[in-house]
Amino acid sequence: MKDLFGKAIFDFYTNNSPEDIITETSISEEDEMSVEYLFRNYNEMPKIEQKALQLAQGKILDVGCGAGSHALSLQNERNLDVTAIDISEKAIETAQLRGVKKAEVKNILDFESEKFDTILVLMNGTGIFGKLKNCNNYLSKLKSLLNPGGQILIDSSDIIYMFDEDEDGGKWIPSENDYYGELTFNIKYKGEKEESFDWLYLDYNTLQNAAIANGLKCELILEGEHYDYLAKLSV
Repeated sequence: MKDLFGKAIFDFYTNNSPEDIITETSISEEDEMSVEYLFRNYNEMPKIEQKALQLAQGKILDVGCGAGSHALSLQNERNLDVTAIDISEKAIETAQLRGVKKAEVKNILDFESEKFDTILVLMNGTGIFGKLKNCNNYLSKLKSLLNPGGQILIDSSDIIYMFDEDEDGGKWIPSENDYYGELTFNIKYKGEKEESFDWLYLDYNTLQNAAIANGLKCELILEGEHYDYLAKLSV
């Protein structure tokens, strides 16, 4: 990976002629994303993210932390012990420059050193699973990192609304994927193109079934205005 997402984050923070990120998926056209959005404070966050931060307690792991905005809010405003991880070196470098005390380049599947009371997997947290078949692997890993009584706060969206309806009112879904929420993502930044990667949107019922299969209780905490939701998983 060229780490274009991290490069954009770093450029924005260091004022190195930042540009918008161009995103495109297997079911949507190119779209511009302002990098500034990744630097939002608590008051600028969507209600689902605010609710997750309100529920966060104890020792916290922020998975896929990006520029570190969630970690900073918890660390600075609530004085909580937060470890932030991301696979992007430049994102972690930026999070550290912004003041996140514990930030490291790490894939969640390789993380083993400690256990947590709250694990945050936000901004379509299920995206990192990539494909439906990977859910068990990721959920069992997250479960293994929980302290007794701990919680996983994860969000996603049901993207069935993005597909065309047929005459019977059913949805026309391409057959090449096992599940309609499996997308391929492309990112461009400053004329460079990142390698395509898999990204997963999970409807709540599918997440709930996967959680139960892994010995986790699943609760719907909040539904957003656009088919999105926040769920709490616990043992």
